[in-house]
Amino acid sequence: MNDMAAPTIYACATAPGRAALAVVRLSGPDCQAVLAGFGATCPPPRLAGLRRLVHPHSQDLLDEALILYFSGPHSYTGEDVVELHLHGGAAVVASVLEALSALPNCRPAEAGEFTRRAVLHGKLDLTRAEAVADLIDAETTAQQVQALGQLQGNLRDLFEGWRGELHTALAHLEADLEFADEDLPGGIGRAALGALPNLRDKIAAFIDDTRGLKLRAGLRVALLGAPNAGKSSLLNRLAGRDAAIVSARAGTTRDIIEIAMTLAGVPVTLIDTAGLRAAGDDIEREGVRRALAAARDADLRVLVSAPDASAELPAEEKDLPPPEFHLSNKSDLGTPEAGATHHVSALTGDGIDGFINDLSAFLQDNYAKTGNAVLTRQRHRQILSEVQATLSRAIDAESRGLELAAEDLRLAARALGRLTGAVDVEALLDIVFADFCIGK
Repeated sequence: MNDMAAPTIYACATAPGRAALAVVRLSGPDCQAVLAGFGATCPPPRLAGLRRLVHPHSQDLLDEALILYFSGPHSYTGEDVVELHLHGGAAVVASVLEALSALPNCRPAEAGEFTRRAVLHGKLDLTRAEAVADLIDAETTAQQVQALGQLQGNLRDLFEGWRGELHTALAHLEADLEFADEDLPGGIGRAALGALPNLRDKIAAFIDDTRGLKLRAGLRVALLGAPNAGKSSLLNRLAGRDAAIVSARAGTTRDIIEIAMTLAGVPVTLIDTAGLRAAGDDIEREGVRRALAAARDADLRVLVSAPDASAELPAEEKDLPPPEFHLSNKSDLGTPEAGATHHVSALTGDGIDGFINDLSAFLQDNYAKTGNAVLTRQRHRQILSEVQATLSRAIDAESRGLELAAEDLRLAARALGRLTGAVDVEALLDIVFADFCIGK
């Protein structure tokens, strides 16, 4: 990227609304010229300076701001960067942005353009850039921890390690092909191919591990059971408010009710579903159909039963995955059902804390405490599936020949390079930065 050809960009890096401070960020070769247009001198790099900012045309005073200057390449983007720490009033921010638009040597930043420039200048790889977006979007501590691990380079290190293994295998294979007459260890090429099944299996296991994707999107927990088992009462108890209508009449819940909450730092959507039974009118049957669909799509299923709630279950219920938890509700009415993992009363709250603690521990152990790098993007999955298929072709060298196997390894290594942006970075930028916010 040619710094002289790149325009200086600007954007408000803080959220809109009344606040004590607002930060307007600039990046590009003309940062100091922009400050001069405001009648302000640039402070030394990384030292804050208080400056009066005046409109470049009217010379009206806009604000007294704290200015920070980061000289390239020692900045977030790798270019010269200036931050204007303004008073947070909407009028102040609007007047400074309007004044910036009046200067000929800068333009508003596009979504994600600051981080995009950081990638183009080698300050970040694509996986760390994606982690920046995830960190901004993180709403729970588990999402924060996952994003921070990726920002620190755990995915980059994993992918680059796999690419290094491919480069080593390719070097041995090409040595066998190009220097067959030299004094090389016999079968060095085929020995290199012998290590590929293990690498393919590691990639396959990584693709199959969906914990990172689910944590990033939030987990869906479906409450299932017969009509009048108390699912809606349980939902209200867990949500801490009357989110669902509760009635002694069976079949009250006809549609899906969803409540977002956080458990053990993990984002969770609780789903109250229609009571499962084979009978009922057309509307209730549609509710049951939706309940079964929600149960199939859920990441976690909680079966709710009660001594006074029973029904003939629809045949499709047998096709559902087994529930992770079975709650025998209405323990205040009589003897709880045998075989349940928890005995609770949604009415009195008895046993609810124990269930929440166990559910939280389950989420922590299975989603929040992943420890290692995990799959967080469909982009990763698509590329790794391509790598997996290419490795399978390379392993089949007996029938296809070592020359084709070497080409397959080159293709696989190139595909892995696309994950971090080591190759084809320009072609991937629009995909990676599609969901970024302005100012980052």
